[in-house]
Amino acid sequence: MAARSIDGVIRRLRERLRADQIATDPADRLVYGYDATWAEGLPEVVVHAESTADVAWVLRIAEEARVPVVPRGGGTGLAGGAVPMEGGICLNLARMNRILEIDPADGIAVAQAGVVTHTLQKAVEAYGLFYPPDPASLYMSTIGGNVATNAGGPRCLKYGVTRDYVLGLEVVIPGGEVLRLGGRVMKDVSGYDLKQLFIGSEGTLGVITEVIVRLLPRPPALGAMAVAFDHLESACEAVVAILSSGVLPLMAELMDRAVMRAVEAFHPWGLPIEAEALLLLAADGEEEAVRADMARMADQVQAFGGRVIRIATDPKSADELWEIRRHASPAIARLAPYKFSEDITVPRSRIPQMARRIQQIAQETGVPIVVYGHIGDGNLHPTLLCNRRDATEMARVAEAAARIFNAALELGGVLSGEHGIGLLKRDFALQALPPLTLEKLWAIKLLFDPNNIMNPGKKLPLLTRTQI
Repeated sequence: MAARSIDGVIRRLRERLRADQIATDPADRLVYGYDATWAEGLPEVVVHAESTADVAWVLRIAEEARVPVVPRGGGTGLAGGAVPMEGGICLNLARMNRILEIDPADGIAVAQAGVVTHTLQKAVEAYGLFYPPDPASLYMSTIGGNVATNAGGPRCLKYGVTRDYVLGLEVVIPGGEVLRLGGRVMKDVSGYDLKQLFIGSEGTLGVITEVIVRLLPRPPALGAMAVAFDHLESACEAVVAILSSGVLPLMAELMDRAVMRAVEAFHPWGLPIEAEALLLLAADGEEEAVRADMARMADQVQAFGGRVIRIATDPKSADELWEIRRHASPAIARLAPYKFSEDITVPRSRIPQMARRIQQIAQETGVPIVVYGHIGDGNLHPTLLCNRRDATEMARVAEAAARIFNAALELGGVLSGEHGIGLLKRDFALQALPPLTLEKLWAIKLLFDPNNIMNPGKKLPLLTRTQI
């Protein structure tokens, strides 16, 4: 964008926004050029929205001036989705952080987009209620960002992902129009379900400003266990057996030996670092049912050579056990200058095959790859360790990543289970999505965003106008 053009946009923004809501100094803008990946860009102006009216004003000006807008929540994304690669406006929603309502009678909560996930979870627990989605970044990520990426987390094995809890949305689209989609009811087939288009849209259709989520009664009992395996494949096979036996765990998480060793170095837990894999399993519900599920899971893992090394029988000790999993990502970050974390997903019966393929790819490319993730629903996080400043090494990383994506697709899987496509996996979507599907996706994109100002260059592979 030309300097004169951005200056005009900033003047318009100042007509309704306070000075402290608009950042133009390079030092103030710099932090908004990153997310949790190594992608980087620099917005030409950062707007700190405090209301839906603020967002509408920004999108009205941006549409008139054809200025790119990149919505931003907690900045914890792992696909480059909140990085302003084309400059323009970074629309920061962190100040829109009020829980507007918790209604136990209707079983819902209403929250602004900038509410931190953990904050909402703790607030509803005071009413004996439960908001299940729990991405690993829950202490920093926001509800709006969770909706924009359809975030999951360990508990989605039993309870489903973010979209399963969204009843209503308030969304602002280019030009400043405000859409209210869905509502407070559990069942609604009154029209096309437009809110589902915005869930997982990664900021490419409009800006999510308010969310109505459904809540569940808080389960009274919780149990968890850690199980060591001498072979990674055995751990994968044990999970498939558990799920086929009729037990639906709250969580089933996998860590390979390298991840275990990294976590142990990060925070000593007494992990069995000589083992090749660790499974973390949990069950919740009524106390008697939890005991029964824990016993059946123990039987299944032992049949595949698993050794139960720790059991938690109450919520406090179970939560402490799950801190092991929460430390995985920061612990891995210490293993190399950079890490490239993926989230491919395959059908659960093909988890062992995918694990073998990842090991083979690491061996053949010479790229260190550690593996952890939500093995219960086939959502693995193969993490490639590298030095971004070594061009030769990065070429091997690119090859390894491409082979992982191809392997997942060949096994009937997808490129992303929860992180989103964003910038980093955008071009691989050409392999994952048929041409006619891409054509229809672009038609939807341009219906809501005809001038492509919303988070341009993300989510969808770039096509020419003649292809759309």
